[in-house]
Amino acid sequence: MSDFSFAMLPGIETEEMLWLQELTKGYSSENKQRFLAVYQSRRKDPQTILICSLIGFLGPAGIQRFLLNQIAMGIIYLITLGFCFVGTIIDAVNYRKMTWEFNKKEALASAALLGI
Repeated sequence: MSDFSFAMLPGIETEEMLWLQELTKGYSSENKQRFLAVYQSRRKDPQTILICSLIGFLGPAGIQRFLLNQIAMGIIYLITLGFCFVGTIIDAVNYRKMTWEFNKKEALASAALLGI
């Protein structure tokens, strides 16, 4: 399995791809495939988070927080209309950072789950 397998993930950026390559550099080809399968099922696409953030202007605010497993913040966003839209604007601007932090945690959890 080549290192280009990570490039096929939707919305992946260079920083994330390099981090994943560094994380899996000692893995065998079979372990990389197993890791990629688990990580791909847990990973969130940054564009999905952006779209859900923008939905907060027209409908229920905080969907992006629920997708990122931040349930308490999601409920607060729902009740306060995304902190009167200020939180929704901030999330729409910072969607890549929020997604990258979530995906990084999921990559580490995926590696731990597989015991690699």
